This record gives sequence, C-alpha cells and structure tokens, in this order.
Amino acid sequence: MPASVITLDQACELARTGDVWIFRGSSPADRAIRGLTNAPVNHVGMAIVVDDLPPLMWHAELGRSLPDLWSGTHQRGVQLHDLRDAVLVWGHRYGQRAWLRQLDGPLTREMEDAALRTVARLDGTPFPSMARLAGRWLRGRAPDLLRRRNSRDPSPGLETAYCAEVVAVTYEEMGLLAEPRSPSWYDPGRFWSGDELDLAPGFRLGGEIAVTLPPAPSAPAEATRRPARRLRRRRPRA
Repeated sequence: MPASVITLDQACELARTGDVWIFRGSSPADRAIRGLTNAPVNHVGMAIVVDDLPPLMWHAELGRSLPDLWSGTHQRGVQLHDLRDAVLVWGHRYGQRAWLRQLDGPLTREMEDAALRTVARLDGTPFPSMARLAGRWLRGRAPDLLRRRNSRDPSPGLETAYCAEVVAVTYEEMGLLAEPRSPSWYDPGRFWSGDELDLAPGFRLGGEIAVTLPPAPSAPAEATRRPARRLRRRRPRA
C-alpha cells in the first residue's frame, strides 16, 4: 500500500461522501474473513458527509458499541456512525489498521440523496453468519452468465448484509458503478487499490492513505456510551 500518512483529524476534515475506509486486523475473525474472501483487508465502510453534519461512517458490523445515528439506538448489523468515533473504536478496541481512499469525481446533491435513501432502506439489516457469508461469497463468484442474470436489481430483498455489500449497494444506488453486479460479488478486497473497481466514467478512487490515531484513553471513552441521538434527516429531492 502507498506510504501516504495523515492523522484521523485530517482525514475527517477531508471526508467526502463516497470516500472508502478499509481496515485490517489480526484477530482470528479478521484472519478468517481475509482467508474466506482471499482479500488483504477484512472490513470496509463508506463516508457520508451532508450539509453541516459531522462526517459519518456507513458500514455493517457485529458490534453495537456506538449509537446508530439513523435509528437512535445501539444495534448490530448495518449502521450509521459518527466517522471519527467509528474509526477510533475499530482502531483502539478492535485493533485494526485503517486506510482512506478518496473518491474523485463530480459528486452531486442527487447522488448524496440516493445514499441517504439507501441508509433509510438498509439501516438495521442484520449481519450474516459466517456460514451464510461463505455461501454468499462463493455464489458471487459463479460464472458471469449466471451472476449477470441475477444482478439487474441487486439491492432489494437483502435479509442480511455484509460490510462490502452495504458499500456496493450504496455505490450502485448513487450511480458510481459502471456495471450492475450481485452484492455478493463484493468483498472488502474489491475496494483495495490492488483490485480494480470498475467505476462510472469520471470517477476514480485514490490510493490508500494510512490514517494514524491519537493514543487510546486509559479508560473507555464516554463517547461510546453516550445517549443515542438520531440523525436529523434531510428530505431527499423528489
């Protein structure tokens, strides 16, 4: 990965809707996900930055340490978090290294509205079991003809959602992907620069920028257990 390095505060200042965050940890679960998907990273999330709100992280995880800012509750599965808080939890509590990939291209208000509609639809969707994740990953690598036949409307009907699927479906709804595919075709490694992600004309993802975190506090951060507050939702344009 490229040697560019910035601080978490700098990354939050640069945050833009569609930026990708990828993570790599060393726990048995992290290694299992990388082994299962043959990817160099084990988690991916997407930044959402709208109006005067702080940068947000849109992803799926098993934990429920942080309040989901869409539902206003602590929940597992697909979640919308304060971006800075989420990266700190993944770095300090889960022991993950973090990289940022910035989206370059003419992002519009309509694309941001599409991202928010995807949040409204998918927020709270459960995280799949490891067995279901394995089966879904294998089906996603079925022959192209079979995969394309089932990929015309990939996002509705997801009973469970893995982190890479959440980002892929959101990118699809925003019009950022050049070709529709089943969500199960995606894993965290698809969003790493070593694997070419086929984006719509005019868009590209920059190389990985390593993000350094401030030292972990000596006691659990109060932010992880503060009362949940709901995101004040912006009405998407018709």
